[in-house]
Formats: sequence, structure tokens, C-alpha cells
Amino acid sequence: MARKAEKREVVESLKEKLQRAQGAVLTDYRGLNVAQMTELRRRLREAGIEYKVVKNTLTWRAAQEIGMLDLESYLKGPTAIAFGYDDPVVPAKTLSDFSKEHKELEIKAGILNGAVIDVSKVKELANLPSKDELLAKVAGGIKAPLAGFAFVTSGLLRSLVAVIDAVRTQREEQAS
Repeated sequence: MARKAEKREVVESLKEKLQRAQGAVLTDYRGLNVAQMTELRRRLREAGIEYKVVKNTLTWRAAQEIGMLDLESYLKGPTAIAFGYDDPVVPAKTLSDFSKEHKELEIKAGILNGAVIDVSKVKELANLPSKDELLAKVAGGIKAPLAGFAFVTSGLLRSLVAVIDAVRTQREEQAS
């Protein structure tokens, strides 16, 4: 009976993670040695990604309960899932970069805002800029026109001050 309760707890935890994750990537980690696995976990942790080795049967049960039925075909062989809760691009980008260096890591599929996506879509996702990069571009796009406006405005003010000073000087000369 305790085994059933443990399994139920794991399924509930997986359901919560799958629903909360903005982006997740399923991987097959066979062939990675301990040092490579440690490096992968370190990189993912630094990026704020949770990486869990999961049992396929329990993951499938969790996926069924939340209606993620397309996940079944990807739950074969050893599986680990990288969960990204803040930015859907980061797990895909981090794992894609790591798999370029370590061919043993295989990306199986991904989950983007609750929808299952195949490997090609995960790779497309990995090529997108992250949320932070996009925000920086937007801020830069907003800042440039404002800086230009400030420059033009200060130039007009300088011109106005110069005209007023010239008028003052001229009146002083006329008064003398």
C-alpha cells in the first residue's frame, strides 16, 4: 500500500510540474557519463531549470490526467525532463547547446505552454531569443527614440537661451 501512495505522490508532483512549466524538454540521457551528467545538471541549475529523471509509466499517468495525450509516443527508454517555469525558451536553448557539445544527449520532445511539440519545434524554440533578450531589445527600442527626443529638446532649449541672451545683449547696448 505504501508503494501505491508513493507512486500517487510522484504522479501528483509530475502533474503539478507539467502544468506549471511554461516550457519543458524531454531528453534521453543514455551515453552521458557521470561528469557530463553533473555538468548538464549544473548548467540547467544555473539557468533556473529543474531537471528530473522520471519513470515513463508515472509520467504517462500524470500526462493522461491533465490531458497531455500526445506525450505517450515520446515516453520510451530512459527519460529526464527539464522544467522551465519562467521562460519557455531557456530549457530548449540550454539543452540544445549542451547536445551540440555532447552528442550522447538526445532531445526527444518538448512541451510549450501545455502543448507537446516535436524535436524540430524544440530546436526552433532554442533559436529564439530568451525573454530577457527580448525585453532588452524592447527597452533599447524605447530608449533610442527617447534619447533622440531629449537630444533635440535640449538643442532647442540651447537655441532659445542663445536667442534670449542675444536679445538681452542687444538691449543693453541700446540702453548704453
